[in-house]
Amino acid sequence: MASVPIMISVHEQHNVSPPPATVGNRLLPLTYFDFLWLTQPPIHNLFFYKFSITQTQFIETVIPSLRHSLSITLKHFFPFAGNLFVFPTSTKKPEIRYVEGDSVAVTFTECNLDFNELTGNHPRNCEMFYHLTPLLGEPDKTPEFTKIPLFSVQVTLFPNSGISIGMTNHHCLGDASTRFYFLKAWTSIARFGSDESFLANGTMPFYDRPIENPSLDENYLKFAKVENFQEKYQPPKLCGPTNKVRATFILPRTVLNKLKNLVSTQLPTLVYVSSFTVACAYIWSCIANTGKDGLQMFGFTIDCRARMNPAIPAAYFGNCVGGCMALEQSKLLTGKEGFVNAAKLLGESLHKRLTDKDGVVREIESFGDLFANGFPTTMIGVAGTPKLKFYEMDFGWGKPKKIETISIDYNGSISMNACKENSEDLEIGVCLTTIEMECFVRIFKHGLEEYI
Repeated sequence: MASVPIMISVHEQHNVSPPPATVGNRLLPLTYFDFLWLTQPPIHNLFFYKFSITQTQFIETVIPSLRHSLSITLKHFFPFAGNLFVFPTSTKKPEIRYVEGDSVAVTFTECNLDFNELTGNHPRNCEMFYHLTPLLGEPDKTPEFTKIPLFSVQVTLFPNSGISIGMTNHHCLGDASTRFYFLKAWTSIARFGSDESFLANGTMPFYDRPIENPSLDENYLKFAKVENFQEKYQPPKLCGPTNKVRATFILPRTVLNKLKNLVSTQLPTLVYVSSFTVACAYIWSCIANTGKDGLQMFGFTIDCRARMNPAIPAAYFGNCVGGCMALEQSKLLTGKEGFVNAAKLLGESLHKRLTDKDGVVREIESFGDLFANGFPTTMIGVAGTPKLKFYEMDFGWGKPKKIETISIDYNGSISMNACKENSEDLEIGVCLTTIEMECFVRIFKHGLEEYI
């Protein structure tokens, strides 16, 4: 039976700004935490909400509500409507500017894709999700600067099934914590119709810049080759055809506890054994078992706000994450021993990072030393964190049925969230080729049967 052609129709396109005269012209300096992401792919997230909705209800109710609530949210989170300015010399640091009238591109569409298929956990074609994921606007290049839009939104109707909200942001705009506080504000304002509840109970962004290190600023700007932005910068874009599929794997609390017990029994002196580390170790081991050879790297980010000296507020706006990474040969990551070895490597690395009294800066300065013994053939990162409860994001239609981090398609990373039903369970998104995914699914299931 022939597949049905994918149909996407655009209902409305808008440029949503904060309410007039509520922000004025603003400038937000960036730091070395932001410069690290200047040339990296954008972040793409999709939130699926299941509820019965007609095209008429979508046009008459959802579109006006989301436009209005986003506008008010931008009053408090103005950088989302601003632009990144990159200058052709490392002596003038990149910055975010908001000029009165700047806006977010928001597109409202309708499609004939199967909502239930998209929101399943089984392997699904990655390309389907690209139709629901907005692009960032094209950069504006002049001899004086390169101006890059930072945020875009696409809301898609699945008639009588639900909607998806796709969001894309340049990584320089902020990390997961910044996105979390923005979405907490937007969903609160959407539910209540105004920002009164947000102002009374929400968390305002902290725009001060207490982070300074001229040496790191210079090093990261050289690494980003800002002098070539005008000529060479082009934001990476998701595109097909691709032979990749994405699938979601659940590790319940009971399973995580058994994995932790296995590691603690095998390595009684290992100080740091958490649900997060054993989950990462198990996925790392499963990927290694798919047949990937050579040196493998597994890494994730750590929120550094509380680790700065002095500490900075949790609502600090921007990027403020450090890296935690481990390297190992693929052959030493296979089987039960490989899983335990992976847990040891990640647990020791995380414990060292969290207890290092010399602070965050030394970690960043020594990043290059990680590859002294060779560059890895496989690099796996973790997008997201289970500490931030993104499944609590309710625009007024209830919690999301499913969240997908589409940007893991760029680089072989995985995503991780606390589960919707139980925040102590972990939901892990994996993107692999079709053949690799078949192998991964088999290894994932077999390992759990054998280890626990």
